Amino acid sequence: MPAMDTPLPNDTRAALESLYAEMRPASLYPLWEVLHALVTPAPTTAAQPWRWEYAPAREYLLRAGGLISAEQAERRVLILENPGLPGTSAATNALYAGLQLILPGEVAPCHRHTQSALRFVMEGHGAHTAVDGEKAVMEPFDLVLTPNWQWHDHGNDSGAPMIWLDGLDIPTVRFYAASFAERMGGEYPETAPAGDTAKRYGRNLRPFMGSVAARRPAGLPLFHYPYREWRESLAAMARDAAPDPRPSAHVRLLPKGFSTAPRRATDGTIFVVVEGTGRAMVAGETIPLAQRDLLVVPSWSELTLHAESDLVLFGYSDRAAQEKLGLWREG
Repeated sequence: MPAMDTPLPNDTRAALESLYAEMRPASLYPLWEVLHALVTPAPTTAAQPWRWEYAPAREYLLRAGGLISAEQAERRVLILENPGLPGTSAATNALYAGLQLILPGEVAPCHRHTQSALRFVMEGHGAHTAVDGEKAVMEPFDLVLTPNWQWHDHGNDSGAPMIWLDGLDIPTVRFYAASFAERMGGEYPETAPAGDTAKRYGRNLRPFMGSVAARRPAGLPLFHYPYREWRESLAAMARDAAPDPRPSAHVRLLPKGFSTAPRRATDGTIFVVVEGTGRAMVAGETIPLAQRDLLVVPSWSELTLHAESDLVLFGYSDRAAQEKLGLWREG
């Protein structure tokens, strides 16, 4: 009820309630009754810490694959919905997560949308995501980015199913009521051979801006980050430097037996266990971690990670957006 600390006399309370009833049809409401819930001293969220085990989710997804095609569904995806946010299709307040399946010979038709997306490959070899006509041939634990409003489609020319994690900012775009989408269908015409972007922009290279060679957006030149490359970089960092007890990078390696210091931050985060086993302590709850498990850590929930073997995690969050708005904080 009231935000005021001083109790009101009964006759005053009754008069206020009568006033509120009169104002309600005009969609007018008293801030003083709800201020404490709107401007909180620390972040609050209905999102819950949650783990999805990969094996049962995979089984459901494959069963769906026998019932509906990628073309019929446009995107054959199982939404990873946070149980604290029912009906929102959201994993955290700001982010969406889903597991997508492409079967051999299928094409998920071309479209584009306001929402930015990432693909983190869970299993399979040789299928592709095409971004504005350039294919990224996908291997397990590769990361592929799809910047907003770029045409993209998916195809599987291999002989086995391909499954990846889709991460999008759907809830954020929905909050701003800023969603647009267009559908092309089929596959986008090839504009460059697979790997062309890495040759132009990799190794800290960049074509002259405005030249024909500068074919990618200036701020988003690379979009495919192969596992074999980022894993090698992690290993090199582990050899050369002691682990950070309060990591914030989105690809991280925890050596066997290592525990992070307790940490909390305002960005809700979705993790994938890439390698190893361990456990996460999230807001006082102990959650076991095994390969390909998916974990949600809500905003301002204290997190401690412990590696029972070498533990490699991929994670994504809304930290970049919060930093742009001056909101991000850790403690």
